[in-house]
Amino acid sequence: MSSAHSAVPTAGSVPSPTSPVSSSPAVAAPTITELLDFVRRTARNEALIASLPLDPEGRTWIRLDGPGGSEAWLIGWPPGTGTGWHDHADSIGAFTTAAGALKEHSLAVRLPTDGWKTLELTDGVDRSRELAAGQGRAFGQNHVHEVLNESEDVHAVSVHAYYPPLPRIRRFSRTGAVLRLEQTESPEDWQ
Repeated sequence: MSSAHSAVPTAGSVPSPTSPVSSSPAVAAPTITELLDFVRRTARNEALIASLPLDPEGRTWIRLDGPGGSEAWLIGWPPGTGTGWHDHADSIGAFTTAAGALKEHSLAVRLPTDGWKTLELTDGVDRSRELAAGQGRAFGQNHVHEVLNESEDVHAVSVHAYYPPLPRIRRFSRTGAVLRLEQTESPEDWQ
């Protein structure tokens, strides 16, 4: 998340915002499959999706409680907006489009985690996919991508989940085959 975008209040648990806090033993870390199941199930919750305020100027979001202590977000995307290139550090994740359509550009290569500012990418590492409502994907650690709403007139809404909760996000710029590390954000920057 970027602090330059509109934030909305934090939501409670999904699907029941009034779920009591449990004092049960620690829950096992969710698998990538469980994260994908969660975002798909949550994307079908029409009341939740409709509760997200949509801003014509910038992305909006509501923080959700994901499975097994994961971090989850409901995100609204005005036409023509996107994330820019970024990763999710050591977190695994999943996201599903709940309304509208999103496009994901990703890199099919694992980047070094630290110690670099500029990399030249080789041919054949670029991947693109269209994600219409109901479609999603899961990804492993250090997944580098950008997500876009390329529509000229339709908002998109998506559900995202990450485990462990995001320790940082690295943001990149890209010119042709050159990827440049621009900034590293911590949770305080987007919450």
